[in-house]
Amino acid sequence: MEREGRMGRTRASGRVLLVLLVLLSGYVSAGTRAEGAGAGRGPLTLATAGDLTGYLGPLLARWNRAHPAEKVTLVELPDSADETREQMETDLRGAGGGRFDVLNIDVGWTSRFAAAGWVRPLSRERFPLDGFLPPVVDTATYEGRLYAVPYVTNAGLLLYRKDVLARAGLSAPRTWAELERAAATVAPEYGLDGYAGQLLPYEGLTVNTAEAVYSAGGTLLDDDGGRVTADSPAAREGIAFLARGVREGWIPRAALSYTEEESKRAFEDGHLLFLRNWPYAYVAADSPGSAVAGDVGVVRLPGPDGPGTSVLGGSNLAVAAHARHPDSAQRLIAYLTSTPVQRRVLTQGALPPVRAALYEDPGLVRRFPYLPVLRDAVLSAAPRPKSPRYDQVSLVVQAVAQDALTGRLSPDAAVRRLAAELAAVAER
Repeated sequence: MEREGRMGRTRASGRVLLVLLVLLSGYVSAGTRAEGAGAGRGPLTLATAGDLTGYLGPLLARWNRAHPAEKVTLVELPDSADETREQMETDLRGAGGGRFDVLNIDVGWTSRFAAAGWVRPLSRERFPLDGFLPPVVDTATYEGRLYAVPYVTNAGLLLYRKDVLARAGLSAPRTWAELERAAATVAPEYGLDGYAGQLLPYEGLTVNTAEAVYSAGGTLLDDDGGRVTADSPAAREGIAFLARGVREGWIPRAALSYTEEESKRAFEDGHLLFLRNWPYAYVAADSPGSAVAGDVGVVRLPGPDGPGTSVLGGSNLAVAAHARHPDSAQRLIAYLTSTPVQRRVLTQGALPPVRAALYEDPGLVRRFPYLPVLRDAVLSAAPRPKSPRYDQVSLVVQAVAQDALTGRLSPDAAVRRLAAELAAVAER
């Protein structure tokens, strides 16, 4: 009996232990599920270049009211793209992780940030990318993986004085030859400079140079960024187009110091017949207070034989590798790229949306008449060269283009040097 009693007590103890283990297992499991449900969610910090129109604060305030446990703090970095990138990179390199969770990055930086491991790969299934303009999605990928989500897009457009061309009996130019003739002959008759873009040695000069090369049918690097393709007849033709303009005077030498803002002001103040710029410049030039309001036309950039190729601009939203709450970060990105918010990005921020349907909205087209032209420009645009060393690639393009525009290099010598220096960057 004593033995049976001991065995009974043992079995009873075993049953108690088993119950305790089951209860403990259930507790741990429930705790794990609870932690999993909340894991990755919490407050966020969004870093972006300066919000010039003040539209982003109200958008984030809407999010914060609806998501009090996932409130977003906005950090505005300098307006200068180079300074913004430097501050983001400093944060991303920080020991133990920096303070930025979501990054509003220039489309040209995606490859660099992804290659460095500073941003997380994202699941395509989480974002309805099929509703975006197709070319913009390519700017958010690196080596076949999605590392960001397109937020706003952009493409270079040609603004022109439609009143001046009408008096001269001319249509908007479709080719470089038409642009050159009007810039060289019509513009002086009306006391205007002919054509300007952004030709100061900075990212704008890289974009203007790439657009000229692309429009002529050339490239600077192959699609993967691993092979240099800059030494080509098309690249020579593109660089020669810009250099010829400065040499012959239909591109004013003042344009060699223009960024987006200086060139926009020159057009707004009535000093230019033609301007290459982003769509925001059209909005400003055709608004009250501009000397040319009501007289602004817009078309795609010309090329040698017809419409040329714009460089895709804009920005992408990425999640920092050290983000404290990655699930909330992706939920915020889904919110900012949703159709209702993208509409506000356009109407309140004057920034081109990435949602394709908005470009066909009759009400928006009436309010923003450049949208159909911009849509065509984006659909035919090309991204900047993809390279994990994009900052060095851009510096090389700027330096060589500046020497060609100022006459220190012939177009032939420029493309040879460009190819050699880009190859040296690729080998580092």
